[in-house]
Amino acid sequence: MATKAKVKTVFFCQNCGYESQKWMGQCPVCKSWNSMAEETVSNVKSPSSPGKGAALKPSRPQTLNSIEIVSEDKLTSGISELDRVLGGGIVKGSLILVGGDPGIGKSTLLLQVCRNMAGDNHELLYVSGEESLKQIKMRAVRLGTFTDHLKLLTETNLDLISAAIEEMKPEAVIIDSIQTMYNESVSAAPGSVSQVRETTGVLLRLAKTLGITIFIIGHVTKEGAVAGPRVLEHMVDTVLYFEGEARGAYRLLRGVKNRFGSTDEIGVFEMREDGLSEVENPSEFMLSGRPDNASGSVVTCCMEGTRPLMVEIQALVTETAFGFPRRQAVGTDYNRVNLLMAVMEKRVGMHLQNYDAYVNIAGGMRVGEPAIDLGIVMAVASSFRNRPVPADMAVIGEVGLSGEIRSVSQTLQRVHEAERLGFTSIILPMESLKRIREKTEIKLLGVSSVADAIDIL
Repeated sequence: MATKAKVKTVFFCQNCGYESQKWMGQCPVCKSWNSMAEETVSNVKSPSSPGKGAALKPSRPQTLNSIEIVSEDKLTSGISELDRVLGGGIVKGSLILVGGDPGIGKSTLLLQVCRNMAGDNHELLYVSGEESLKQIKMRAVRLGTFTDHLKLLTETNLDLISAAIEEMKPEAVIIDSIQTMYNESVSAAPGSVSQVRETTGVLLRLAKTLGITIFIIGHVTKEGAVAGPRVLEHMVDTVLYFEGEARGAYRLLRGVKNRFGSTDEIGVFEMREDGLSEVENPSEFMLSGRPDNASGSVVTCCMEGTRPLMVEIQALVTETAFGFPRRQAVGTDYNRVNLLMAVMEKRVGMHLQNYDAYVNIAGGMRVGEPAIDLGIVMAVASSFRNRPVPADMAVIGEVGLSGEIRSVSQTLQRVHEAERLGFTSIILPMESLKRIREKTEIKLLGVSSVADAIDIL
C-alpha cells in the first residue's frame, strides 16, 4: 500500500520569510502588517538533483594565510557604472541579486553585460523562464553584436538548469527571473516564498562549489503580493536595486548590500533605443534644467559611497488655506523636514506655523544624508523670504537642534566637486573649514549657526 505524502500548511511572511504555524496579523520579525501568506509544504523529498549533488563533495579546511587573492578573481562587466556599484568588478563565485519593478531595465542591463563579457571570450549562460529564444533574440538585436560565447536556455525546472550549468561550466550565469523557477522537491507554486528560497539555496551552492558568478533577477510589485527579493537579501552576496520611473529616461542602480564593496554606491544610466547608456557625469544630469534666479532653489553636495553628487533642493512655502498647515517631502525624510522647520522657528524666529511647505529633491534622487540639512533650511528660507540664493553658490552642513551647524565628512571632495562644476562659493560648517588645508579657487564661507547662514541671503 502506497504511503501518502505528509502535507502541512504553514504561513510565510512575504517581506522577511518568517515561518509560522498559524496566521498572524503582524510579523513578529519585520513588524509588517498583513504580510503572512499561507502555503502547503510536503515532507516528501525528490531524489537529489545535480545541483544538490555538487554540494556533497567533501572540502578540506584551509588556513587563512594559504589563500591567495589574484587580480583574476574579479571580472569586468564592460560597464564602468556597474563595476563601481559592485566594488570594482564582478567577484567570481558570488551570487548577485538585481531587483526592481517590472520593465525598469534589469534584463536589458544584464544582456549588455553578456554582450561585453562574451566579447572578451568569457563563457556565459543566460537562462530565461519568461521569454522564448526568439523574443530574447529580438531584444538583443538592438543592443549590438553578440559572439558565440553566450548560450541561451529557456527553462524553469531547476534540476535541468543545474545539469546544464554543471555540464557547460560557464563563468557567469543569468537567471531571469527567480520567480519563474521551480524546484520539484518543493510542493509550493513558483514564485512563492518557499520556492524562491529553496531555489536560491541551490543556486548559492552551485555558485560557491563551482566558482561561477550567478546573477538573479527578481521582480518587485507595488502590492507586494509576490515573494520578492527581500526574502533573499540575507542569502546572496550582493543586492542591487534598479530605481526610476519606467516611463522616464534615467535609471539609478543602487547597491543595498555588498560583501565586496561599499553599500552606498550608485550608478546612473539613461535608457535609449540601443539600450542603457552610462551617465558619466551625474552631477550635471541632476542640475540640468535648473531655473535661474528663482527663490527656493539651493544646490548641495551629498556623498553616494565614494562619489560626490551635486543635487538641487527645491522648496515652496505658501500661506495655508486651512487651519492646519501642510508639509510634504519628496526625495528626503518627511520627519527630518519637520524637525528643521521647527529649528528655524525656534532659533531664527521664522514664523512658519501658518504656511504650507513643500520640499523636493530634483532629479528623482532620494537622499538621507544629514549633510543636506543646511541646504533644506536655506531653500525654505529662500522661498519664505522670496530671495533667491546665488546660482553659483552651493551649501553643505548638518543642522543640530540648537541651531548649530555641525561638520560633515569628506568635505574636501565635496568642495572639489562644486569647484569642478563652476561654483564660485560654498557655505560649509566652520569646523569643516578649519580642517581644509588645501588651497582652492572656490570661495569658502564658514558658518557656525543657522542664523549666520540665513544672514548671507
